[in-house]
Order: sequence, then structure tokens, then C-alpha cells
Amino acid sequence: MLLQALAFTHSLIKEAVQPGDTVIDATIGNGHDTLLLAQLVGATGKVIGFDIQKQAILNTENRLKKADAHSKVSLYNQGHETIKDIIDPDDKVALVIFNLGYLPKGDKTVVTTPKTTLEGIKQSLTLLKKNGLLLLMVYHGHDGGTKEKNAILDFSKSLPQERYSVLNYQYLNQKNDPPFLIAIEKRKE
Repeated sequence: MLLQALAFTHSLIKEAVQPGDTVIDATIGNGHDTLLLAQLVGATGKVIGFDIQKQAILNTENRLKKADAHSKVSLYNQGHETIKDIIDPDDKVALVIFNLGYLPKGDKTVVTTPKTTLEGIKQSLTLLKKNGLLLLMVYHGHDGGTKEKNAILDFSKSLPQERYSVLNYQYLNQKNDPPFLIAIEKRKE
């Protein structure tokens, strides 16, 4: 059976993340992926999360506290284009996930943008360990979404195949701009 893009993303996360790993949630939103990552890295791993909206930080903190998973998570109320300001370059990252677009049930005028997203992606790729994954859930059915989608696709296509494997997972016959996944695996350091 074919999985929806989000379900396929979660299956990749569950395969890629091991106890003790360092992972990044580059757009924490309401904390669903942050919680999943915290559960997967276990007591010895760490999750670093970013979001520019204070409401996203609060929503995620509440979700993590309810699940007693907040001790291994560090949240930053800043954009994903500042990842390298926070992450130690010697700390190799197993997985980075971006959910692009806007905060569900939040202010739909605050959206991810091509400039900051591409910068966050570039920084994330330098931090990934060999065989690490960068996952981009692209929600593009909003103002500016098409521009961001095209910038991400162009960038992803330009990555050298000797260093990266790039997958585009999407349904081609669905209406209303369904989200899709870009998965980038780092093959070489």
C-alpha cells in the first residue's frame, strides 16, 4: 500500500533514528515530530528544535511535558537558518526534519521562506553524519509556497549524486496542492 507523504516520512524517521543519536527538528510546529524524535533517541540522545513562533515553542513544551519527554529536548525560539549557531560542528547529526509552510492552527501569515529554508538546509547538510537523513515535508498550498517549493526542488536537483541521494515522494494526481516529501541521504562526509 502506498503511504501518504507524512506517514512515509515517519517510517523513514523510525528507521533512521537510533537511541543515543542527535537529531534536529528545524520547524517544531506543534511538537508532533519533536515528541517522536525524543522517544526514538532515548535517554542518551538529544533533540534540538527550532521555531520562530513563541506559540510553537509553548505548544511543543506542553506536548513534551505531558509525555515526560522534555528532558532530552532543547528548544530555540529562532529560525532554522541559525542551526549552525547552536549545533556543535563536531556533533554529527543523524536526522534533520523540516515541515515547511505555516504553523497548523496558528497564524497562517507567518510562513517559511525560500531564503531562510535554503540556508537551513545547507547548514543541516554540513552537520549530517554519513548515511544521515534530511527530510523536507513541503506544504506549499499557501501564499509564497510555490516559490519555496521550486527553490527547494532546484536546490535538491543540484546536489552531487556522489555525495547525496535525493528522493521526491509525492502523489501526482491529487488536487489542492498535497504535501510531498524530499528526502536527502548523505552518502559521503
